[in-house]
Parts: sequence; C-alpha cells; structure tokens
Amino acid sequence: MRGFTIFQRVSKSFHESSSLSKLLVLFTVSGGTGALVAYAEANRSNGAYIGSSETVPEKKKVVVLGTGWAGTSFLRNLDNPRYEVLVVSPRNYFAFTPLLPSVTSGTIEARSIVEPIRNIFRKKKMNIEYGEAECMKIDAENRKIYCRSNINNNLNGKEEFVVDYDYLIIAVGANVNTFNTPGVEEHCHFLKEVEDAQKIRRTVIDCFERASLPNVSDEEKKRILHFAIVGGGPTGVEFAASLHDFVNEDLVKLYPGIKDLVKITLLEAGDHILSMFDKRITAFAEDKFKRDGIDVKTGSMVVKVSEKEISTKELKNGGGITTIPYGMAVWSTGVGTRPFIKDFMKQINQASRRALATDEWLRVEGCDNVYALGDCATINQRKVMEDIAAIFKKADKDNSGTLTVKEFQEVIDDICERYPQVELYLKSKQMRSIVDLLKEAKGDVKKESTELNIEDFKAALSKVDSQMKFLPATAQVASQQGAYLAKCFDRMEECEKNPEGPLRFRGEGRHRFKPFRYKHFGQFAPLGGEQTAAQLPGDWVSIGHSSQWLWYSVYASKQVSWRTRALVVSDWARRFVYGRDSSRI
Repeated sequence: MRGFTIFQRVSKSFHESSSLSKLLVLFTVSGGTGALVAYAEANRSNGAYIGSSETVPEKKKVVVLGTGWAGTSFLRNLDNPRYEVLVVSPRNYFAFTPLLPSVTSGTIEARSIVEPIRNIFRKKKMNIEYGEAECMKIDAENRKIYCRSNINNNLNGKEEFVVDYDYLIIAVGANVNTFNTPGVEEHCHFLKEVEDAQKIRRTVIDCFERASLPNVSDEEKKRILHFAIVGGGPTGVEFAASLHDFVNEDLVKLYPGIKDLVKITLLEAGDHILSMFDKRITAFAEDKFKRDGIDVKTGSMVVKVSEKEISTKELKNGGGITTIPYGMAVWSTGVGTRPFIKDFMKQINQASRRALATDEWLRVEGCDNVYALGDCATINQRKVMEDIAAIFKKADKDNSGTLTVKEFQEVIDDICERYPQVELYLKSKQMRSIVDLLKEAKGDVKKESTELNIEDFKAALSKVDSQMKFLPATAQVASQQGAYLAKCFDRMEECEKNPEGPLRFRGEGRHRFKPFRYKHFGQFAPLGGEQTAAQLPGDWVSIGHSSQWLWYSVYASKQVSWRTRALVVSDWARRFVYGRDSSRI
C-alpha cells in the first residue's frame, strides 16, 4: 500500500513538472523478489506523450448561472466529458415551481418538490462543480463573471470572487414585475420561490389565528380574512382555487366561528382571467369561481397597495378608484428583469428591451460565447422580409433574375427551418404546400417553368411575418431550451465539421445546428374541487375530474428524481386520507 502511495506521488510530480522529460521508476513489491520498472517520456510543450499521436484537448470551461428549469435541464442533458462545468446559483436545489400553489395550502410539503442540485449531476461522468453564490456582474468582453457568496457560508472572509469562462449559460429566471406600483414590494406576497410559498402558508394561518382572538371586532375580522390575489393568469387562478379548497375543506373545521367571514378576491386588469387559454376554459373558470364564491373582478388595475388597503382603477367604469380592505395580498402578474441582467443589457446595447435578446440558437445577440434561456431571455426571430433579397439570390442558382417554381421548392425546406413563421402561415391559411402560397401572388403556378421575379417573390412572402410570436415564460419552454442547448454542446465539434442547420442566406454554407423549435405539449389550469382544465395540442380541451387525474399523472412523471416523485404522490395520498396540514411551522 505504501509503495503504491509513493508511486502515486512520483507520478503526480511527473505530470506536474514542465522540465521533467524522462523518468525511470524502480520499486520492489512488498513480500516478493520481483521488481516493477516504469519508463515514461513527456513532452510538455505540445501536450503529447510518447506512444500517442494526438494532443490531449484542453477542456472548455462552461459556467451555468441558475438552477431553475432551464439550467437544470441543461445539466441533466449535457453528456460531453470535454467540458468543465461550474454551476453558480444562490439556490443549491431545483424546485418544481408548478406545484408551488399546492405548497401554500399544505397539500404538498416544500421538501417534496425540491431536489439538491448536486444529486442531479453527481452520477455524471464529467467534471461538474457547484458554487453557492449570486452573480453580480457579467464582463463579456473579458469572459469573466463577478460573484458574491452567501456571507453565512463564507468561511475565509472573501465575500466576492471572479470566475473565468469559455462559454456562459445565463438561466437565472426573472423577478416579479410590479410595474412600479406603489406599495407592492412592501406589502404583497409573491409566488416565485419555495420560500414565498412557505411564507404565504404561514400568513394564511396567522390571519385565521388573529381573527380568532376575542378582542378583535367583526369588521376587523372581515378585513383580516379577506385574501386578495392580483393577476388572473395560471398562477393566480391556481392559487385562488387552492386557497379556496384549503379554507372550505380544512380550515373551516378548525375555525368554525369565523368561517362565514372569509372572502377571496381575484383582481385582473384584463377582460377575462386565463386569457391565454381557450375561451371555453376561460368561461368555465369564471363560472366555477362565481359558484364557489370567489369574487372575480376583471377590468380592475391595481394602482396602489397600502398596509391594509388595495386601490384599484376600474377600467370599465370610467376609471374610478375603488379601495378594498385586505388581510393578505398575493401579487402574481408579470415577469421582470434581474438587476445584473439589466446592467449586462446596457453593456451590449440591449437596454431598451424587456429581456435578453437571443438568436434562434439561444446565443445572446452581440456575444459569441454567451447563451441565455428561460424567463430571462427572448428569441429575436429574424423576419423573412429582412432577408428577402438574400433568399432570392441564394435560390436563383442560374443568376437569371427570376425564380422557377422548381428552384423555389429546392430552398423552401431551408426557408421553413430558418423562418418558422412561414410554416405557421401556411397552416393558418390551410395551405398544403408552397405552391398554394405562390398562387396567391402569381396565379397559375402548376408549371414548374413558371417564373417569379423579385416583386412576385416579395408578394408571396409579404404576410408570413404576421405569424411571428414570442414564446411564453413557462417551465415547459425553459426545459426544452435547456435540453436543446445541451444537445448542441454535446455535438459542437461534430457539427463544426459537418453542419446540419439550414442554409446561410446571408453567407456561405450552412448553420452548425438546427435552430431551436418549441413544441407545445399543452397546459393545465387547476380550478379546485378536484377539477382541472386542460388544453392540449390540436385545440383539444378537457375540463373536469378526468383532467385532474391527468394533471396528477403528468406532474408526478415530470419530477426530476424518484425521491421527489414518491414524496409528491405520498403527499397527495396523505391529503386524501388526513386532509391538509394547517399547522404553522
């Protein structure tokens, strides 16, 4: 054992020394007469060893900011040992955020939806490390990030440190957008993190306990037990439904004297809640909330929040101001940009945007080796009409100044891949092929010899950019972006030699990778009472108890580990048998 240790030390010295060129090691194996001879020759100048014809490639350093859906998906799918990965995040776990509303009501425990980030990558056969810190500044020009560690975990007294990178993956998510409404940050709860859900749960119980005190007037009890939710999107609606079930199925049994004083109000500035869903789901949700006693106020824009009152501007009634007393307010509308991302956007001339602009390959515009995905970024899809002349020139192989239908068809696949709005436009107009599109502009194009000039070409594609859409800030989008980017990194060298992307219409050759394409698998809106609305691909809508069980199965299967999957399912089972936990811990 000791001889083996000596060999290890000598071997280490050999590899670390730049001046050592030849080494002869001779040692006797304990308990025997034999000897082991080892000879090696190293050439440190070119990084090669004798007997090897290839240089050992230097590992590229990849820094990942964030452990949310996008960052975690990237780490789970990355499988190339040629990268050295450092994960920087103030949160050392991944949280399954779609179940946060269930945490607020005690249906699911917080520990059931979190998985330590080290557990996610510890079995990977590559070098991945984690640092619990917060990024404060990005220096893209010098490829450095400036970080600040959590002072409570800081043992050596150095609060700030600098990290170099070859590739930077920004996946830090977003802040809540308060729209600069006075009093929101001081008096409202948010629902973005696990800590937010736990705080809301404690506050709900506090409200019931305070209202149960003997020295509180009935008027004050009504105010304390009035729960206001701002935002009629999926998060606000699900929280309102979850809170309603918690109150009416569990808390009323523990606080029978004040059950009739509880009120839940949902405030939405738009004309309807769940406006991003099918109209059938929107109508059903509003009708169900009305039956359940949840007061839905549409056309009500919050203009100010004080310690005990919310002021709203009634957009439907001439803009009058209404004051609503409340005991707890939850703000769940909009996403905002994190401060250090704003500073970075100023550096790269994107200060006027709401999020980091990337190209279709998730690369930040203006930065070669910086990528951004998830809620902190948005894809700046290039318009067809911006490149119409370059596309025409690339398709016109004989430089005749006109395009035949055959020439157009030869590049249409590349056009659809590079500009997805073309395919969306064809579907929206129920067109089966590009020939149908040309008919609108040219008329009879049955003959392949029919020619189009540049003006005909512009006319054919003039309306396709109307189908351009921004991707929603959802976990589904972020997860797919992380998986896509990991696949690109895994095949970086291969695709450098053999590009697989569409034609470069403004250059030569092809793009290295196919651009990112989001595939929508549907969305859910739990409405309480074991009923859920589901909108699935193909405009298929399902509402009711069957959709609730579909929701259970999908959310259980999407957990990142068997541990969290088992805990979530056991929490659901416990709730069915014993009810929700109403203790204040």
